[in-house]
Amino acid sequence: MTEKAVKIELLAPAGSPEALDAAVGEGADAVYLGLKSFNARMRSANFTYSQFEGALRSLRRMGKKLYVTVNTVFEQREADRMYQLLKYLAVLGPDALIVQDFGVIAMVRSQFPSLRLHASTQMNIASGRGANALSKHGVSRVVLARELSLEELRGVRQETNLELEVFVHGALCISASGLCLFSSYLGGKSANRGLCTQACRRLYYQEDRPGQGGYYFSPADLQLLERLPDLADAGINALKIEGRMKSADYVGVVVSAYRLVLDAIAGGDEGEILASIRQGRELLQNDFARAKTQFYFDAQAGGGFLPSNSVSLDWLNPDQDGGTGINLGTIFKVKGRDEDSRALVSGDGGLLPRLGDSVRLHSKDDANRVSHKLKFVEPADGGLAGGFWISVPEGFKIGDRVYLIQTKTMSKRYAPVIGRSTSGREPGHEKAPFPDFSEFAKTGKSAKQAKASGLCPEGLYVAVSRTEDLFIVQSSRPQRVLLAYSRKTAVYLLAENKPSLPFKPAEIILVLDPYFPQGAVSTGEESLESEIEKLMGKGYRQFVLNNPGHFSLFRNLKDREKTLLIAGPWLYIFNAWSLSFVLSLGVDGCISPLENNRQNLERTLGELPHSKGRQKANSVLRSRFFIPVFAWPPLFRIRSDLGPVYDFNSFTDNMGGNFSIVTGPEGSQVYPENPFSITDKIPFLIEAGFSRFVIDLSGPPLKKAFYRDLMRAVNEGAPINGATRFNWKDGFYQKTPSDRV
Repeated sequence: MTEKAVKIELLAPAGSPEALDAAVGEGADAVYLGLKSFNARMRSANFTYSQFEGALRSLRRMGKKLYVTVNTVFEQREADRMYQLLKYLAVLGPDALIVQDFGVIAMVRSQFPSLRLHASTQMNIASGRGANALSKHGVSRVVLARELSLEELRGVRQETNLELEVFVHGALCISASGLCLFSSYLGGKSANRGLCTQACRRLYYQEDRPGQGGYYFSPADLQLLERLPDLADAGINALKIEGRMKSADYVGVVVSAYRLVLDAIAGGDEGEILASIRQGRELLQNDFARAKTQFYFDAQAGGGFLPSNSVSLDWLNPDQDGGTGINLGTIFKVKGRDEDSRALVSGDGGLLPRLGDSVRLHSKDDANRVSHKLKFVEPADGGLAGGFWISVPEGFKIGDRVYLIQTKTMSKRYAPVIGRSTSGREPGHEKAPFPDFSEFAKTGKSAKQAKASGLCPEGLYVAVSRTEDLFIVQSSRPQRVLLAYSRKTAVYLLAENKPSLPFKPAEIILVLDPYFPQGAVSTGEESLESEIEKLMGKGYRQFVLNNPGHFSLFRNLKDREKTLLIAGPWLYIFNAWSLSFVLSLGVDGCISPLENNRQNLERTLGELPHSKGRQKANSVLRSRFFIPVFAWPPLFRIRSDLGPVYDFNSFTDNMGGNFSIVTGPEGSQVYPENPFSITDKIPFLIEAGFSRFVIDLSGPPLKKAFYRDLMRAVNEGAPINGATRFNWKDGFYQKTPSDRV
């Protein structure tokens, strides 16, 4: 160990009081839990207010910490509830809130400054720049994106004094942290709202090869037990175990394994450390989880990108279904009906479940996944080698798989953390104040000033991914084009001798990628900040920022009044408080998130209190908003080039959905066949006071015929065939107490 080693906090999930008991009983230094709203695991049991208060009192006496997850975005109609929750928490004083929404940060800073804030991994912080950007707004710790290598973690540590927390064990998302729209696109159950349906873990089929399919996007589970010495040496402050949806058994086993190794590291004896790792591995063999991976930990990044030859894809096995738990075997015989259905399971997992254990049954065609408590268990003739009979729900058949997900009785009993008292207060019924936009109305560029400076003219904007697409788009001469700033784009724009583009630099807005990892560059030769300075010298002075770290690239900007900075859709402005936060950073405009809906947009911009300057502020805000009216939403992005691995570019699901995958050296992205479109609603949006609209054609390669037909429909105000409204009409899916998601 080196002098960089620090005291590391072991942070465990508490999805239930029983899991809390297991976490504390096995030596966790801190736990994180959610209440009944505004947390990213709305499908877990979570805690009542009285349970939370009891846990907080007990953990304080024990000298342990409790963090509350408030790590989802909130809509404007929920501002009162968010305010009430934060006021309630400010009175009780948990050790920190884990947050995603800039609106929560703004509301806390303005109204409840005593609350300590940690930035959730959903905020997509993958660099020292990103961490430092949040430190200026009261954030004391960041939970870093999961896709970082050890090399990049060391780089982040060198650039920031904030506390750094990383995930070390548990389920992974295939998508880059906080950048997934898949579940939301399929039915409004947004990952940004804590209702992800894990659509990535489904069975998919290659579109041009009938019957050929796999679990192409279902990753293995993370396990960095063996790498704890490296993390300690890198100066990481907290190690986080994923699993608020997992059983108390799981939490207890995992915490005990990591506690062993951390204690050995604190002792400093190399032999003890190696022995503890071996013992911890043995414990983790029964953690009810998937196959294990170290993900990108050893990848060698080049300019922020992970070359294909530096990334092991052991975390992606298309032959392994997305089920979790200990494999019990495959069904090869079924008898009985209804409640008397029984199945003979192969037993190739080498385990015999017990009466009352819980299993998960996973149909081989991925059409059905059901959890079931065993009402019958009996070894087959010939003992375990011949398999065993278990009760099963109706509908499962030969070839389906069975996993053990929880035993009837915990393998270990723990002292309860929460006492018998069930009394406790609840949030009140106060109205949330509305953020003050009057200052922005004074200082923001007016429509007249914008027109005079050539910035942000009213009308249609078209976004593309490639410079070659600009030659197709020029036929309609949009007000501006938005060009994705990729490595290929950067090399082209910075080259001294290159063919001229059909748009002048003043007509091009460069869109920075939302995934902004440590050391990110585009050309591979110099920093992104240096590239931007050169581009501005060439006349490119308009940018879309999609990550908190992007703002630092422009902090030493000269001639600010001649430069346009737009907050992109990945900053998730869903409420007036997040809008006020982003505007305070100095942006000239904002692009509405693709998940947004008409009602929420109107509430966010239209609920200004009656006061002097109200109409002016409202007008300025609407004039600064860009509304996406067409897009192929990037459903998820992967920090790996899957092109060398998967030789197909389109796939389908069991429900008739069609998708495409675009791969390249900077990663892979998945898009739906059916685009989002509200182009026929543009006249109504103009009546509502909006005047800037984005047609986003980034994603799959643009075709000239499609663009011609699209623009004809736009000009005629006609709907687009086969398009979806996404969340525009119905909004986010709303979970009710009776819902069984």
